[in-house]
Amino acid sequence: MPDSRPGYTAQRTPLGLISRRLVASVYDLTALAACWLAAYWLRFNLTLPDDYLRAALLSLGGLVPVYALLFWLSGLYRGIWRYASLMDLRRIIVSVGLGGLITAVLVFMAGIPGVPRSVLVLHPILLILTMGGGRFLYRAWKDRCLYGHLALSGESVLILGAEEAGERLIRELQRSHQWRVAGLLDNDPAKHGREVHGVKIRGDIASMVHWAKELEVGHVIVAMPSVSAAVRRGAMEQAVQAGLKVLTVPALDDLLSGRVSLSQIRQVELEDILGREPVQLDAAGLSRLIAERTILVTGAGGSIGSELARQIARFAPRQLVLFEVSEFALYQIEQEFRRTFPGLDVVCVVGDVKDEARLQQVFAAYRPALVFHAAAYKHVPLMESANAWEAVRNNVLGTWRVAMAARQAGVEKMVLISTDKAVNPTNVMGTTKRMAERVVQSLEQAGGGTQFIVVRFGNVLGSNGSVIPTFREQIARGGPVTVTHPDIIRYFMLIPEAAQLVLQAGLMGNGGEIFVLDMGEPVKIVDLARDLIRLSGFTEEEIPIEFTGLRPGEKLYEELLADNEMTLPTPHAKLRVAKAESAPEEAWIGDLARWLEAPPADVAGIKAGLARFVPEYRPQ
Repeated sequence: MPDSRPGYTAQRTPLGLISRRLVASVYDLTALAACWLAAYWLRFNLTLPDDYLRAALLSLGGLVPVYALLFWLSGLYRGIWRYASLMDLRRIIVSVGLGGLITAVLVFMAGIPGVPRSVLVLHPILLILTMGGGRFLYRAWKDRCLYGHLALSGESVLILGAEEAGERLIRELQRSHQWRVAGLLDNDPAKHGREVHGVKIRGDIASMVHWAKELEVGHVIVAMPSVSAAVRRGAMEQAVQAGLKVLTVPALDDLLSGRVSLSQIRQVELEDILGREPVQLDAAGLSRLIAERTILVTGAGGSIGSELARQIARFAPRQLVLFEVSEFALYQIEQEFRRTFPGLDVVCVVGDVKDEARLQQVFAAYRPALVFHAAAYKHVPLMESANAWEAVRNNVLGTWRVAMAARQAGVEKMVLISTDKAVNPTNVMGTTKRMAERVVQSLEQAGGGTQFIVVRFGNVLGSNGSVIPTFREQIARGGPVTVTHPDIIRYFMLIPEAAQLVLQAGLMGNGGEIFVLDMGEPVKIVDLARDLIRLSGFTEEEIPIEFTGLRPGEKLYEELLADNEMTLPTPHAKLRVAKAESAPEEAWIGDLARWLEAPPADVAGIKAGLARFVPEYRPQ
């Protein structure tokens, strides 16, 4: 019957495979006979009497068929000598050990003369050494023929980390035309001066600059996937500041499982340097919250909305409804989910969060248990003047209508994605998000069954329209990289981290809370620009930085909490809950409703209205 494996062709099987197996079996059986005679020779101190020589030769007649059968049954000839491994050695040990046991039993039970007991011990040892040694010597010879000339070729590289990841990486790189491993660096002093696959561990990571100059190395590979993000980030920053080109490897699980390859070694990105510790999720709690339930995500084609959908999909909802106004963005996320979650029931709905009738239709049709509201206009300068009224309607009226539809449909929880720009806002976008927070707080106070929860966080790296993609485009064009102000700072986190913490907040919230994500330390934007230029392989002389001045609505420092708010700890280390002022009164909501339904005013009138509803708003 022909083999149905992909890529299998009949031309590969008959003669070549049979001849290789025949050569291997002949070698093993020859080794069997030679080791049997050598065991006798050693037993009699290198002088073998004639009668024992005859006994040894006669006993080989029964020994060879037994061992030949065992070698075949153990699968010894399924392996290829070129890739001899510990699995092949284990098969040799098992088959030879079993053969030695059978031989001993036959000798003692049948009373076969002329077989000393010491031969029964020596023979298996010699045979294992000969069979295993032959295979590994052949592999070493082939490796040297194929890759030995590469030891003096390729570009010199230092590897940071001498653990399992570094060891596997060295084995990969020793077969590469592109790289030559000049040394290892590791912070464990006990390893200094020792070798891994012939590569010396030169010193600790702090000595990177010294060894890079000493060994004339221009690249380093960070192979420390199991250490903390802070340690890994420190090593990357040191390499970048030294002007070295930095590469990194995949996760430790992929390396240890053998899935690593040279193509997976990639250039370090800014996200790696700013990387944070992994989020610890209450997986059991989230599974109870999401599994076998219908979940709706608005703004599902955006950076946060799409990542939320991916994280939700991991917990096997019964149905995932993706609500998005952009047809193209919805198409992209639909195609992705067809590939990555083929068994998940995903419903893609084109709709506008301001469209009350469409929302009611969707909520009535799918009856979601949870709603994550990520749809928003978020670009500060774009929303500041000419598009101010659209920001108001989308961010405030859209939130209101989604929240009302959720309450009418009996949704258990609705989570609003907010922003640090809602705190003491100085721009239209931040003010509209603060108004959206107050809207859902008002609905929470009014009751009705649905729990309304707010999650507030800062910038996420790599989101649509954010600073990092803009910097990359400017570097690709040859610069300059434009930064608005040398002192401007922002809080940053990774998109998956933000999405995971939003889910965690949704699990922990009971309604009315404003959860604040731990954003870590603020980062200077100009430092991000410098790091990204270096990571791209340029200097500031080649790609200059220009300061263009603050844009409309932009402020130097973002805050996560308003002055009249305080935070309280939660059971989760990266989530705190803000104790805000009381929810707005009913008159505030009624006044807001009339304002939202009125014809749009000029920009000055819109900003005056925003100041009326959000007293802390201070337009620039």
